[in-house]
Amino acid sequence: MKTIRLALSLSLLLIFSYESSHAQPFIKEVNYFKTLDSIKPPPVHPILFIGSSSFTNWKDVQEYFPDRVILNRAFGGSSLPHLVLYAEDIIFRYQPKQIIIYCGENDLTAGSHITGDSVFQHFADLYQVIRKRLPRVPIAYVSMKPSASRLKYYKAMNEGNRLISEFISKQRRIQFINVYPHMLDANGYPIADIFLSDSLHMNKKGYKIWQPIIAPYLKK
Repeated sequence: MKTIRLALSLSLLLIFSYESSHAQPFIKEVNYFKTLDSIKPPPVHPILFIGSSSFTNWKDVQEYFPDRVILNRAFGGSSLPHLVLYAEDIIFRYQPKQIIIYCGENDLTAGSHITGDSVFQHFADLYQVIRKRLPRVPIAYVSMKPSASRLKYYKAMNEGNRLISEFISKQRRIQFINVYPHMLDANGYPIADIFLSDSLHMNKKGYKIWQPIIAPYLKK
């Protein structure tokens, strides 16, 4: 009987853990940030980078902007709604002096029903969440990049970038950083050697393109 009860308890625990992880996608990544904060307190009022893997993989971002205080809390695979879901944990707890966002590419991969307007709506939701709590903190959105492996999404990507840019132009204390055209060659195709072998994530050459574009927007 004890063996049966133990087996039942373990089964329920596994089911609960499975359901919990699916109800809270990326919770492990968010908890990892909390662990990092407990080991080393984060800087006070940093420039906060949030979003998906293009920021996550920029692990040496502080070296690119040595005269700024950067805190990177991006997590790979995330879409804009995930940033809304975890806003308390990855944004508000840090009381940032500025927020830099790179996200939206992964939104496009959620299904054929997702359009450029869908990504814009997701961004607008995030913007409203941030503005409700941090009405005066400067924000910058880095445009979705032309990843070589995501050619089929380019039309929707360009539409999303356009709509977000137009929206931002009508708001206060938020800017649109357009990296997209700087990542194309003379023929209008993505520069091949700025990506890793997956043709999605950037190597150091890619980030070297980004650095001088983003730098002027960062607050001191």
